[in-house]
Amino acid sequence: MIPSRPPGHVLSRESIARLLPYVWLPLWGGVALVAIFQHGPMPMYSTRTLSVAWEMWLHHSILVPYLNGLPYSDKPPLLLWLIQLGWAVAGVNDVWPRLLEVLLGAIELLLAWRLARNLFPQDTRIAHATAWILLAFTYGFLFGLQVMYEVLMADCVLAALLCLAPAVHGRAPHFGGFLLALGLGLLTKGPVVLLHAGVPWLLGPLWSEWARQNRRKWYLHGGICCVAACAVLMAWALPAAWIGGKSYQRMLLVHQTAGRVVDAFAHAHPFWWYLPLLPVLAFPFTLWPRVWVALLRWRLPLDPGARFLLAWLIPVLLGFSVISGKQAYYLLPEFAGMAMVMAVALARAEASGAVHSRWLSPWPLALLLAATGVALLGLDRLVARHALSDPLYPVMASHSPPFGVLYLLLALVLAVPRKGELYRVAGVGLVAAVAANGLFSLTLWPAYDFAPVSHLVAEAQRENRPVASFESNDGQYTFLGRLTRPVEQLHSTNALQQWSGEHANGLVIVYPKRLSEADHSQAIYVQPFRGISLAVWPAQALAKALPQEDL
Repeated sequence: MIPSRPPGHVLSRESIARLLPYVWLPLWGGVALVAIFQHGPMPMYSTRTLSVAWEMWLHHSILVPYLNGLPYSDKPPLLLWLIQLGWAVAGVNDVWPRLLEVLLGAIELLLAWRLARNLFPQDTRIAHATAWILLAFTYGFLFGLQVMYEVLMADCVLAALLCLAPAVHGRAPHFGGFLLALGLGLLTKGPVVLLHAGVPWLLGPLWSEWARQNRRKWYLHGGICCVAACAVLMAWALPAAWIGGKSYQRMLLVHQTAGRVVDAFAHAHPFWWYLPLLPVLAFPFTLWPRVWVALLRWRLPLDPGARFLLAWLIPVLLGFSVISGKQAYYLLPEFAGMAMVMAVALARAEASGAVHSRWLSPWPLALLLAATGVALLGLDRLVARHALSDPLYPVMASHSPPFGVLYLLLALVLAVPRKGELYRVAGVGLVAAVAANGLFSLTLWPAYDFAPVSHLVAEAQRENRPVASFESNDGQYTFLGRLTRPVEQLHSTNALQQWSGEHANGLVIVYPKRLSEADHSQAIYVQPFRGISLAVWPAQALAKALPQEDL
């Protein structure tokens, strides 16, 4: 007979239920480590950041980032410094930058949890719910896998807000920590951190009794922090601008911030652009009716913690709406605030007993997952009947059955009534996102993978064959091929004609919308890329074959 264990060594259902709220960090960490290595660095997001870090490494440059051989003014260097710190220990690789992003994501979850604990100390469930909701935002999770600046920026913003949070309950804020967080945020992505974290400070008297009673100290000390943090940024920017030259000075000190605010040179969208995007960013919780009912039942008066969240989220959203340049990931630092609002609304609604109806369960999300599972299971039949003609579908059909079964099981997990609905929604959403990323890796990734063409370019450079790119060149080849010379960028057919005449043995990378069989025969390399094609041509052959209009 197997000896019975003492009762203290047995995990009962009650003890598991008590532990469940605390497993969000190891769960997210394990899933993120799986997802981030499912495919290579994503163009153009991760490849561009890695290429800038590689060129800094190649140039032995500490202050000035480089891209395609020229000073790169789009971002300050803090993330690049962190990447190179790992490379100094373990050599140049793409493993450390990914592990770094997972580490930064874990820090974001911890900071969000801690901020919620400080804002709502009377109910620990709010902090746990905040972490569970934040880890399951599909867009936030998948974008957090990119080697980019936003997760580090989110860490800086949350750290700055955490330093202000004691004022919610009448205690003095930690202005020294606020200064440090702002300074690091400015070194991560520039003055935009002052919008993310500075607006809640400016509106302090609206949510803080301490700020109302100590207005002079609040604004004096906070203003000193903002000025000192800007001085930290300028301590890097001024020497970098002097080293980088006049063109870099103009781009770094004026054009980058003013251009995005006034008249965006990229990503320009109308004022209302973010509003219809919010439900997408909040997925999968937008398909959980209980969240909507809880939010709609939120009534005045608001406690100081809730006023803090509104003084943070609403003005920042309006500020980014006014700014001309817009991207969904610009709001990534506010995802923690969105999660907190949902967590508070759910906790208040549950306490009032107003959201206990089964009709408020996540049945819309379950239906979506079930429909996705059925579609994946039936994909091979549609391909066999020639209902789907794109050559991509047979590849997807060959891998889709296991994912179809998984999505059906996830739908079943949501459909069966059980306790812990929040944990089930968050866990299912997280697993569904990783599964979608895995299916993408098995089917679509070859159309996004720049490693083969990057190795071809590296081989050409070793043979002293110059390489140019027609129109698109965002550093997508540089790190993957460990290139030591820039790929020149050609913007017009006239430039191509001139370049091909000067470099008889050169190669040109093009992205033609259509490729004929004759085109395939003349190109030395062809691959699908985002619905079009990527091809490498001998420069003189391309110059002769190129039509009058650009590719």
